[in-house]
Amino acid sequence: MTTVSNSLGTSLALRDRFGRRFTQLQAGLIAYGVSMALMIESHLGLDPWDVFHQGLALRTGLSFGTVTIVVGVIVLLLWIPLRQRPGIGTVSNVIVIGLVVDLALALLPTPAPLWARIAFLGGGIVLNAFATGLYIGARLGPGPRDGLMTGYVARHPHRSIRLVRTVVEVTVLALGWLLGGAVGLGTVAYALAIGPLTQWFLPRLMVRDTPAVQ
Repeated sequence: MTTVSNSLGTSLALRDRFGRRFTQLQAGLIAYGVSMALMIESHLGLDPWDVFHQGLALRTGLSFGTVTIVVGVIVLLLWIPLRQRPGIGTVSNVIVIGLVVDLALALLPTPAPLWARIAFLGGGIVLNAFATGLYIGARLGPGPRDGLMTGYVARHPHRSIRLVRTVVEVTVLALGWLLGGAVGLGTVAYALAIGPLTQWFLPRLMVRDTPAVQ
Protein backbone atom coordinates (compact mmCIF):
# COMPACT_ATOMS: atom_id res chain seq x y z
CA MET A 1 0.00 0.00 0.00
CA THR A 2 2.85 2.37 0.86
CA THR A 3 4.55 1.69 -2.49
CA VAL A 4 1.34 2.39 -4.40
CA SER A 5 0.78 5.57 -2.40
CA ASN A 6 4.33 6.77 -3.06
CA SER A 7 4.02 6.02 -6.79
CA LEU A 8 0.73 7.91 -6.94
CA GLY A 9 2.27 10.82 -5.07
CA THR A 10 5.20 10.92 -7.48
CA SER A 11 2.90 10.79 -10.51
CA LEU A 12 0.76 13.64 -9.15
CA ALA A 13 3.86 15.69 -8.35
CA LEU A 14 5.20 15.30 -11.87
CA ARG A 15 1.78 16.14 -13.33
CA ASP A 16 1.57 19.26 -11.18
CA ARG A 17 4.96 20.35 -12.57
CA PHE A 18 4.05 19.74 -16.21
CA GLY A 19 4.30 23.44 -17.13
CA ARG A 20 7.88 23.62 -15.85
CA ARG A 21 8.78 20.31 -17.51
CA PHE A 22 7.28 21.32 -20.87
CA THR A 23 9.11 24.66 -20.78
CA GLN A 24 12.36 22.88 -19.94
CA LEU A 25 11.77 20.41 -22.77
CA GLN A 26 11.24 23.13 -25.37
CA ALA A 27 14.21 25.16 -24.09
CA GLY A 28 16.37 22.07 -24.37
CA LEU A 29 15.25 21.29 -27.92
CA ILE A 30 15.81 24.90 -29.03
CA ALA A 31 19.27 24.89 -27.46
CA TYR A 32 20.01 21.56 -29.13
CA GLY A 33 19.15 22.96 -32.56
CA VAL A 34 21.38 26.00 -31.95
CA SER A 35 24.23 23.72 -30.81
CA MET A 36 23.97 21.75 -34.05
CA ALA A 37 24.13 24.96 -36.08
CA LEU A 38 27.23 26.13 -34.16
CA MET A 39 29.03 22.87 -34.94
CA ILE A 40 27.98 23.01 -38.60
CA GLU A 41 29.20 26.60 -38.98
CA SER A 42 32.55 25.70 -37.41
CA HIS A 43 33.33 23.47 -40.44
CA LEU A 44 35.48 21.28 -38.20
CA GLY A 45 33.39 18.10 -38.24
CA LEU A 46 30.06 16.96 -36.79
CA ASP A 47 28.71 14.29 -34.48
CA PRO A 48 27.84 10.95 -36.21
CA TRP A 49 24.13 11.56 -36.76
CA ASP A 50 24.73 15.07 -38.07
CA VAL A 51 27.41 13.79 -40.47
CA PHE A 52 24.65 11.54 -41.81
CA HIS A 53 22.12 14.39 -41.92
CA GLN A 54 24.58 16.65 -43.71
CA GLY A 55 25.47 13.96 -46.23
CA LEU A 56 21.79 13.40 -47.03
CA ALA A 57 21.21 17.16 -47.29
CA LEU A 58 24.06 17.47 -49.78
CA ARG A 59 22.74 14.59 -51.88
CA THR A 60 19.05 15.52 -51.83
CA GLY A 61 19.24 19.33 -51.92
CA LEU A 62 16.96 19.53 -48.87
CA SER A 63 17.82 21.80 -45.97
CA PHE A 64 19.70 20.34 -43.01
CA GLY A 65 16.71 20.85 -40.75
CA THR A 66 14.30 19.20 -43.18
CA VAL A 67 16.55 16.15 -43.44
CA THR A 68 16.78 16.02 -39.64
CA ILE A 69 12.98 15.97 -39.39
CA VAL A 70 12.55 13.34 -42.13
CA VAL A 71 15.17 11.04 -40.58
CA GLY A 72 13.54 11.54 -37.17
CA VAL A 73 10.17 10.45 -38.55
CA ILE A 74 11.70 7.37 -40.22
CA VAL A 75 13.51 6.40 -37.01
CA LEU A 76 10.27 6.91 -35.08
CA LEU A 77 8.51 4.46 -37.41
CA LEU A 78 11.15 1.89 -36.46
CA TRP A 79 9.76 2.09 -32.91
CA ILE A 80 6.61 0.25 -34.03
CA PRO A 81 8.05 -3.29 -34.09
CA LEU A 82 9.84 -2.52 -30.82
CA ARG A 83 6.49 -1.55 -29.23
CA GLN A 84 7.92 1.72 -28.01
CA ARG A 85 5.49 4.52 -27.15
CA PRO A 86 6.55 8.06 -28.00
CA GLY A 87 5.95 10.85 -25.53
CA ILE A 88 5.29 14.51 -26.18
CA GLY A 89 9.04 15.03 -25.89
CA THR A 90 9.66 12.52 -28.68
CA VAL A 91 7.31 14.25 -31.11
CA SER A 92 8.63 17.69 -30.15
CA ASN A 93 12.18 16.43 -30.67
CA VAL A 94 11.42 15.44 -34.26
CA ILE A 95 9.86 18.81 -35.17
CA VAL A 96 11.48 21.52 -33.04
CA ILE A 97 15.16 20.66 -33.52
CA GLY A 98 14.87 20.57 -37.32
CA LEU A 99 13.08 23.92 -37.47
CA VAL A 100 15.50 25.59 -35.06
CA VAL A 101 18.66 24.35 -36.76
CA ASP A 102 17.56 25.82 -40.10
CA LEU A 103 16.69 29.16 -38.46
CA ALA A 104 19.98 29.24 -36.55
CA LEU A 105 21.97 28.43 -39.70
CA ALA A 106 20.28 31.37 -41.44
CA LEU A 107 21.15 33.75 -38.58
CA LEU A 108 24.61 32.61 -37.48
CA PRO A 109 27.71 33.91 -39.28
CA THR A 110 30.30 31.56 -40.74
CA PRO A 111 33.52 32.46 -38.90
CA ALA A 112 36.76 32.60 -40.91
CA PRO A 113 39.54 32.67 -38.26
CA LEU A 114 40.46 29.25 -36.88
CA TRP A 115 40.12 30.45 -33.28
CA ALA A 116 36.53 31.53 -33.96
CA ARG A 117 35.71 28.20 -35.60
CA ILE A 118 37.16 26.36 -32.61
CA ALA A 119 35.07 28.58 -30.31
CA PHE A 120 31.94 27.72 -32.31
CA LEU A 121 32.81 24.02 -32.07
CA GLY A 122 33.56 24.09 -28.35
CA GLY A 123 30.49 26.18 -27.59
CA GLY A 124 28.35 23.88 -29.71
CA ILE A 125 29.53 20.75 -27.90
CA VAL A 126 28.99 22.23 -24.43
CA LEU A 127 25.58 23.63 -25.41
CA ASN A 128 24.66 20.25 -26.92
CA ALA A 129 25.37 18.49 -23.62
CA PHE A 130 23.46 21.15 -21.65
CA ALA A 131 20.53 20.87 -24.07
CA THR A 132 20.53 17.08 -23.77
CA GLY A 133 20.36 17.38 -19.99
CA LEU A 134 17.44 19.80 -20.30
CA TYR A 135 15.25 17.78 -22.64
CA ILE A 136 16.00 14.38 -21.12
CA GLY A 137 15.70 15.85 -17.63
CA ALA A 138 12.18 17.07 -18.43
CA ARG A 139 11.14 13.38 -18.57
CA LEU A 140 8.56 13.80 -21.30
CA GLY A 141 9.89 11.13 -23.67
CA PRO A 142 13.25 10.33 -25.30
CA GLY A 143 14.35 11.50 -28.71
CA PRO A 144 13.61 9.11 -31.59
CA ARG A 145 17.25 8.03 -31.97
CA ASP A 146 17.76 7.40 -28.24
CA GLY A 147 14.43 5.60 -28.01
CA LEU A 148 15.35 3.33 -30.91
CA MET A 149 18.46 2.13 -29.10
CA THR A 150 16.86 1.74 -25.66
CA GLY A 151 13.84 0.03 -27.23
CA TYR A 152 16.03 -2.46 -29.06
CA VAL A 153 17.93 -3.29 -25.88
CA ALA A 154 14.63 -3.72 -24.00
CA ARG A 155 13.55 -6.30 -26.61
CA HIS A 156 17.00 -7.94 -26.70
CA PRO A 157 18.27 -7.72 -23.11
CA HIS A 158 21.40 -9.75 -23.90
CA ARG A 159 22.67 -6.74 -25.90
CA SER A 160 24.28 -3.83 -24.08
CA ILE A 161 23.15 -0.28 -24.77
CA ARG A 162 26.81 0.68 -25.25
CA LEU A 163 27.27 -1.94 -28.00
CA VAL A 164 24.02 -1.06 -29.76
CA ARG A 165 24.74 2.68 -29.62
CA THR A 166 28.28 2.16 -30.91
CA VAL A 167 27.12 0.01 -33.84
CA VAL A 168 24.36 2.47 -34.79
CA GLU A 169 26.56 5.56 -34.56
CA VAL A 170 29.50 4.01 -36.41
CA THR A 171 27.08 2.93 -39.15
CA VAL A 172 25.48 6.36 -39.60
CA LEU A 173 28.90 8.02 -39.40
CA ALA A 174 30.25 5.80 -42.19
CA LEU A 175 27.17 6.35 -44.35
CA GLY A 176 27.29 10.10 -43.76
CA TRP A 177 30.97 10.26 -44.65
CA LEU A 178 30.34 8.32 -47.87
CA LEU A 179 27.55 10.80 -48.70
CA GLY A 180 29.91 13.75 -48.19
CA GLY A 181 29.20 14.73 -44.57
CA ALA A 182 31.91 16.56 -42.62
CA VAL A 183 34.11 14.31 -40.49
CA GLY A 184 37.00 15.95 -38.68
CA LEU A 185 38.33 17.35 -35.41
CA GLY A 186 34.80 18.14 -34.28
CA THR A 187 33.72 14.52 -34.70
CA VAL A 188 36.52 13.30 -32.44
CA ALA A 189 36.04 16.14 -29.93
CA TYR A 190 32.30 15.43 -29.74
CA ALA A 191 32.86 11.70 -29.21
CA LEU A 192 35.32 12.36 -26.36
CA ALA A 193 33.50 15.21 -24.62
CA ILE A 194 29.77 14.60 -24.95
CA GLY A 195 29.56 11.68 -22.50
CA PRO A 196 31.33 13.34 -19.55
CA LEU A 197 29.60 16.68 -20.18
CA THR A 198 26.13 15.13 -20.36
CA GLN A 199 26.86 13.07 -17.25
CA TRP A 200 27.67 16.32 -15.41
CA PHE A 201 24.65 18.28 -16.64
CA LEU A 202 21.94 15.60 -16.48
CA PRO A 203 21.64 15.07 -12.71
CA ARG A 204 21.56 18.83 -12.20
CA LEU A 205 18.73 19.30 -14.70
CA MET A 206 16.65 16.19 -13.97
CA VAL A 207 13.11 16.81 -12.71
CA ARG A 208 12.98 14.92 -9.42
CA ASP A 209 10.38 12.45 -8.24
CA THR A 210 9.26 14.60 -5.35
CA PRO A 211 5.95 13.22 -4.10
CA ALA A 212 3.13 15.67 -3.63
CA VAL A 213 2.67 16.86 -0.04
CA GLN A 214 -0.19 14.99 1.59
